[in-house]
Amino acid sequence: MSEKKKLSVVIPVYNEKETIREIVRRVKSVGIPGVEIEVVIVDDYSTDGTRDIIKGDLAGVIDKYVFHERNMGKGAALRTGFQHVTGDFVIVQDADLEYDPSEYGRMIEPLIDGRADVVYGSRFRGEGAHRVLYFWHYVVNLLLTLLSNIFTNLNLSDMETCYKAFRSEIIKKITIEQNRFGFEPEVTAKIAKMGCRVYEVGISYSGRTYEEGKKIGFKDAVTALWCIIKYRFKS
Repeated sequence: MSEKKKLSVVIPVYNEKETIREIVRRVKSVGIPGVEIEVVIVDDYSTDGTRDIIKGDLAGVIDKYVFHERNMGKGAALRTGFQHVTGDFVIVQDADLEYDPSEYGRMIEPLIDGRADVVYGSRFRGEGAHRVLYFWHYVVNLLLTLLSNIFTNLNLSDMETCYKAFRSEIIKKITIEQNRFGFEPEVTAKIAKMGCRVYEVGISYSGRTYEEGKKIGFKDAVTALWCIIKYRFKS
């Protein structure tokens, strides 16, 4: 019998009191044969009561939680989370219900069988349901992915996706510098420089509107562009 593997799910959280219970429920309900799930939540100084839920209702459900003492951004929360994982593999899971944890099995299959070091879940190559939202968000995502591919020589279709899965030894070798959404192009550039074997799998996507709590904006796109250039040339 093969040795059981562990998948660490890192969930960065900021003001998600409406969704935090549900995303934890969905993650904990994932069943992958031979794989144990570890849930690590990093709360990035929520002020809406999310923290009370984490240390109250969810304290006995999740494996680890860490509270930031000031708001620093998604990249900072992931940097903290990666320091606390103990799994063989690590996946990033936003708390906003846009991504479906039931797809973890397909995400980590190339990691388990030894083909890949990193797996990206592409919203643009999936056959599952996709909510139709903002055209210009779609265009910006495509442009940023194209520019990232030019500088990294990768052939990704969705560099900005939340769903990124790593062999733990890979992500633990990377020092994450960006505190906000610059994490996506930064980590992409760094895994390319490391010569990692990168795979993509198609995923479904249920995007939300700004009224529903979407946080990424135009300034984050500008930052991403800067990071694409910066980490191409930074040693």
